[in-house]
Amino acid sequence: MKAVWTLEKIANHIDGEVIGDKEFQLDSVGTLQTATASQLSFLSNTKYKKYLLDTNAGAVIVHADMASDVPSNAIVVHDPYIAYAKAASLLNPIEKGYEGVHPTAFVDGNSQIHPSVSIAAQVVIEAGVELAENVVIGPGCVLLDGVKVGKGTRLIANITLCKSVTLGKNGIIHPGTVIGADGFGIANDQGKWIKVPQVGSVDIGDDVEIGANTTIDRGAIDNTIIGNGVKLDNQIQIGHNVVIGDNTVIAGCTGIAGSTKVGQNCVIGGGVGISGHLDICDGVQFTGMTMVTKSVNTPGV
Repeated sequence: MKAVWTLEKIANHIDGEVIGDKEFQLDSVGTLQTATASQLSFLSNTKYKKYLLDTNAGAVIVHADMASDVPSNAIVVHDPYIAYAKAASLLNPIEKGYEGVHPTAFVDGNSQIHPSVSIAAQVVIEAGVELAENVVIGPGCVLLDGVKVGKGTRLIANITLCKSVTLGKNGIIHPGTVIGADGFGIANDQGKWIKVPQVGSVDIGDDVEIGANTTIDRGAIDNTIIGNGVKLDNQIQIGHNVVIGDNTVIAGCTGIAGSTKVGQNCVIGGGVGISGHLDICDGVQFTGMTMVTKSVNTPGV
């Protein structure tokens, strides 16, 4: 059943001002072009202003200078896109998932599972795994020996967490992700490649989101580290012993080679390649398809 909210309650949640009927009810979101009378929309880019006058949305989140153009109800805010993100979360609450432990799941008796945890079908949980309060483990996930998952983190489906990987609180991990597989550690012995054991693991902070089919290798000796608030898109490869600073965002198909350190609040576009053993300072931005072969010591683009 859809959640229904009055315009006034939504406005209070996003620190906005209602222009119109405060008791008007909304149950979902939509674009200016397709929204119906029970849906909330927004306008943050003037490119789409042409759709505002004819929208059927029950209410629109806008900046003050656009409020008079809204044909229905408006919520006036300072930043419409940020406000929309908060409102959309309110109208689309996260579903709990399977209640309890599915009968087809395997849970080792030597694991520590909080009673509030949700474990779906065909999950494998090995010895030493620790799952904190309100963790959700979706169908087909595999958690190997010693994995720790923090409060409120969600594994959507078919995710593998290898030995001793640690996830922080309130994370979202999307399908197909593999965290903690061996890094690409090899040494040439007179023309023959031999494997270098990868004995570190992966530490992931709080409020991290990792896109589908992204891979994060375990450290060769020390751990690979992903900081708090990091957002990773789909199909990203992060090599062994990489360190990603807090609140950095990385778009899809980027690859970061081993032992590179990326600072805080960096923005890395899609398809970027970053060589190994580099230092990237805080606040750096790489546009899509950039090839980075040297350390960067100055913030900016």
